[in-house]
Amino acid sequence: MPGMQFPYPRKSSTPSAYTSTRSSSYRQRRALRTYGPPFLGIVALLWLFLWLFSGSSNGVRIPPGTPEVVIVTTLDPKLSEKYKEAIKENRRHYASRHGYATFFPNTTDYDLMEKTPQSWSTVPALRHAMTIYPHTPWMWYLTSTALIMNTRESLHDKLTEPKKLESLMIIDKPVVPPDSVIKTFSHLHGDRAELIITQDKEGLAGGSLMVKSGEWAKFFLDAWYDPLYRSYNFQKAEGHALEHIVQWHGTILAKLALVPQRVLNSYTRDVGTSTTEGLYQEGDFVANFHGCQRDPARNCEEEMGPLMSRWRELRDQERKR
Repeated sequence: MPGMQFPYPRKSSTPSAYTSTRSSSYRQRRALRTYGPPFLGIVALLWLFLWLFSGSSNGVRIPPGTPEVVIVTTLDPKLSEKYKEAIKENRRHYASRHGYATFFPNTTDYDLMEKTPQSWSTVPALRHAMTIYPHTPWMWYLTSTALIMNTRESLHDKLTEPKKLESLMIIDKPVVPPDSVIKTFSHLHGDRAELIITQDKEGLAGGSLMVKSGEWAKFFLDAWYDPLYRSYNFQKAEGHALEHIVQWHGTILAKLALVPQRVLNSYTRDVGTSTTEGLYQEGDFVANFHGCQRDPARNCEEEMGPLMSRWRELRDQERKR
C-alpha cells in the first residue's frame, strides 16, 4: 500500500554495540590464549629464581620467643663430668645474657660410619639443632676445646648484622692459604652470606663457625656429610672435606664470608697452624685451645684451667654490676 511503512529498522552502516563488544571479547580471548602461557611461565621462573636465591628466612614468620642463635657444642662422653659441666656453664652464661639457646649432643649420638673420626659429629649435630629449632636464624658451632671469654656483645652486633659483616669480610683471598687459586668472592653482600668462618695458617678453621638456617644450609650440611667424604680418610677429616666442597662447589663458595680469626676463633697458642694475628689476647671473644684433643702430649682440661678461672672472674664481675 502506498505510503505505508513497515516496522523494520533501517540497515545502518554503523556496527551495533553488541557486534563491537563480541569482537573485542574475541580478540581478548585470542590474546590470552596466545600470550597467557608464556607470561605465566616467565612469572613462575622469576618466582623460582627469587625463592632459590633470596635469604633463608624471607617470608617466614618467626614465632615469638624464638632464639636468634643456637650454640652447638658436641661433647665426647669420655670427657670428665667436671669438664663437660664447665663447658656447658660457659655457653649457657653467654646464651642467657643474649636470649640464645644451647645444644650439647654427644659425639656418639650419630651414625658416623665405621672408623670415622668423632669430629665428624659436628655436621649432623648442626643439622639436628636446625630440626629442633626450625625458626632460629643462626646456628653457631663451637668446639668443646674453646671458651667464650667476652660476653658483652651479641653475635648480631659483633658479626651477623649485614653491614657489620660486610665491614669484616676478607675478600679476594685464597680459601686455603697461601696460594689456592680459589678465592673468596669480592662482591658478596652481608645479607647474602650464610656461612661465616675464619682461617688459620693452613686453611679454614672449623672450630668456630656460623651457619644461617634454611634450605641452603640443609644442602650445605648434606653435601659436607656425604658418605664419600667420610670414607675418604682426609688427614683433617671433616676439616679437609669442608675445604674441598668450598673450593669446588660454587654454590657454597658464593655464600661464604671469611672474617679475621680473632673475631670468632682466637687460638691460645701457636701450634703451627695459627697466625700471629690469630692468637688470643685479653678481651677477645673466643679462646680456642686448638689441637689439645689430638695431641697426646697435651691435656685440654688442665690447659684450659687458667682461662676457665679467668672467665669465671669476668662473669662474677658482670653480676656485681
